[in-house]
Amino acid sequence: MRTGSEPTTARSPLRMRFWLSVWGLIWAAAGTAAFALAARPGWAAACGVLLLIVTVDLSLVLRHIRQGPHYQPGRDIPPYEPDHGGPRR
Repeated sequence: MRTGSEPTTARSPLRMRFWLSVWGLIWAAAGTAAFALAARPGWAAACGVLLLIVTVDLSLVLRHIRQGPHYQPGRDIPPYEPDHGGPRR
C-alpha cells in the first residue's frame, strides 16, 4: 500500500550492507591468512573465494552509495490512493 510519504520516510539498507561487507572482508581475509599459515590449502581457498565475493559485493554497495538518490516523483505527482481494504474493482 502506498501512502505518499515513501520518498521522505524510506530508508536504504546500503550503509548496513557496507558495514556487514567490511566485517565479512576482515573475517575472510583473516581466515585466508590463518588457513594459509596453518597449511590448510582447501580452507584457505574457500576463504579466498569468500573474500572475492565480499569484495565484489562491497564494490557494488559503494557504487550504489556514490550514485546518490534515484528518481523520486516530485510534489506535482499525487500519491496513489491508499488501499482501504474494500472489494476490488
